[in-house]
Amino acid sequence: MIEQLFIIAPVGAVFALLFAFIQARKIYSFPEGSDLMKRISQSVRTGANAYLKRQYTGVALFFVVMFIILGIMAFAKLLTPFVPFAFISGGIISGLSGFIGMKIATAANARTAHASSYSLNKGLKVAFSAGSVMGFTVVGLGVLFLSIWFLLLKYVFFAPGSEAILELVAKGFTVENAQIQLISSTMLTCGMGASSMALFARVGGGIFTKAADVGADLVGKVEAGIPEDDPRNPAVIADNVGDNVGDVAGMGADLYESYTGSIVATMALAVSAGYGFGGAIVPMIMAAAGIVSSIIGALFVRSGEKTDQRHLLAALRKGTYISSALIIILAVPIVYFCLDCANHGGFTGPRFGVYWAILSGLLAGVLIGMFTEYYTSDSYKPTKNLAHSSLTGPATLIIGGISLGMISTAIPVIIVGTSVLVSFYASGGGADPETLKIGLYGVAISAVGMLSTLGITLATDAYGPIADNAGAIAELSHLPEEVRKRTDALDALGNTTAAIGKGFAIGSAALTALALIVAFIDEIVFMRPDFIFNLSITNPPVLIGLMVGVMLPFMFSSMTMNAVGRAAQQIVIEVRRQFKEIAGLMEGTAEPDYATCVDICTKSAQKEMIMPALMGILSPVVFGLILGVNGIAGMLAGATASGFVLAIMMANSGGSWDNAKKHIEGGAYGGKGSDPHKAAVVGDTVGDPFKDTSGPSINILIKLMSMVAIVFAGLILNYSIFK
Repeated sequence: MIEQLFIIAPVGAVFALLFAFIQARKIYSFPEGSDLMKRISQSVRTGANAYLKRQYTGVALFFVVMFIILGIMAFAKLLTPFVPFAFISGGIISGLSGFIGMKIATAANARTAHASSYSLNKGLKVAFSAGSVMGFTVVGLGVLFLSIWFLLLKYVFFAPGSEAILELVAKGFTVENAQIQLISSTMLTCGMGASSMALFARVGGGIFTKAADVGADLVGKVEAGIPEDDPRNPAVIADNVGDNVGDVAGMGADLYESYTGSIVATMALAVSAGYGFGGAIVPMIMAAAGIVSSIIGALFVRSGEKTDQRHLLAALRKGTYISSALIIILAVPIVYFCLDCANHGGFTGPRFGVYWAILSGLLAGVLIGMFTEYYTSDSYKPTKNLAHSSLTGPATLIIGGISLGMISTAIPVIIVGTSVLVSFYASGGGADPETLKIGLYGVAISAVGMLSTLGITLATDAYGPIADNAGAIAELSHLPEEVRKRTDALDALGNTTAAIGKGFAIGSAALTALALIVAFIDEIVFMRPDFIFNLSITNPPVLIGLMVGVMLPFMFSSMTMNAVGRAAQQIVIEVRRQFKEIAGLMEGTAEPDYATCVDICTKSAQKEMIMPALMGILSPVVFGLILGVNGIAGMLAGATASGFVLAIMMANSGGSWDNAKKHIEGGAYGGKGSDPHKAAVVGDTVGDPFKDTSGPSINILIKLMSMVAIVFAGLILNYSIFK
């Protein structure tokens, strides 16, 4: 019965991909507008494709090296022979998710601008449909990919009579538990591959987009006093290319990794929780139910012609709330049948407590989204107050933005902490070792609940960069002011929905990272059942590991922020040079050299992304070999705690600075060109790497470090200095 239920997962994945295909066909049926709009869109498309080609070429070298290293470890019996292939395939699908989303986004930008010339609702329809392609491609590919690996591992590579299974049965494992243990260990490496690709994509894309954005704003808006996306600005095309390679391709790889990571982390805890295959397939079927719910919710997204944020947010909220309500209903039969609740007390038994854990995660995600909206939307007091602080200059605006980001961490921490407690105890968790593992399974499944409606959540997130590009094309092609007003409204909404999407990703990252730490401990016990853990805070390796872990997200953020700063300096110098040396540029009688700025951003991003990404990948191995198993557990806990808080602070500060600028551009405090506007632009340039480079990359970092620790657990266990 349970094995037959699994077919729901790949069927749901196929539905998601079909829906994405239908939405893509619909996008291409809309007209692109004038020849000038088509030409601008083609320039953005060409630049984005060139960047991704160069990025994937460079990242491919890293994957080849890692494949060889993992192959050597497999040859030494430290890993199963399928792990290197799982790693490579995870990275490929993660990159593919971002690439498909970017292709549709670059096709939809001019179409959104043209549709906005008719009505706001038509512009929203095109942009949201394009975002839906990204959202449903990510969930569809993720579930389909994991389903294929699960079926291959269960029925081919780790079939009941295979050598690996027989070895574990001889050690006292049942066939079912042996299969799940080997399957989950291998599939966690799929997650490591996806996380590695996501980190490169997020960091590299983030450096590109924010270097171009900062350079274009500082020289164009502040120094030259020309409008945003003015065709005279040499960095304007690079800025729009960056929206696609960072906020679409990078974000797609990022949330693909979050989505699949939460699923495989939960599967990894099914054995220790005593749920067997039923517990392993619950997250997969929940993902399929989330796909169906998200498709239905997406059909309800539409707006009127009011451009204020409350009405636009309400239009998108309608879809997400409907999806969440459907998940609440569908999760009941999923838990009931997969965990065999009928034989364990029915709807009131301990196993049905997993349902309440799922609801806890789902509710936590909705609440994080609501409070993220409160702190970042200019419809509410915090961002309005931040905009008001621009009256006294950029210094007070920056102070206010940092302060806002710091205070905004309190409620998400309380929400996630409450969700952990509810999930743990509702699912049957307790102090003894047996019920402890049951409760931790509940914590892991709550992350799946939080991301169950990722299809529509990511659709509302991905549409933002498309609306941003549409506004630029409207400006560059001299469309009427009314069109730009509509695209600006869609863009401002995109800033808020992007912040909400980051909140979901960061919240789920904290829950998933907790589950992965437990999976790391389980992996050690699996390899050496007699290993004695000493995770006391008074144990020096644990204490040192904790402090190192707390430090790593700050060090990582410093590296990525500096990378954006160095790349932005080159853009500033180049834009100033062109304004000075190209005769007639400021008068509008000469064309700027857009290609040079695109090339500078591309080269800078490729060079600067290497060290931060390698730091995240190598840290668990290096410190694990020094501090040992206990020390690395402390390090992972420290990184999860500090990374969660730092990521929220940076994402919310950046989102609020951006919308404070949009609030002023809407006419407050003198509007565009005023001194408060110039102050807000400076604040926005500080917030750019906060919200689009460092902040969102941290949630990948904390999960990637845990996955690397699991994959290299055998190496750490056998060769560390402190045993």
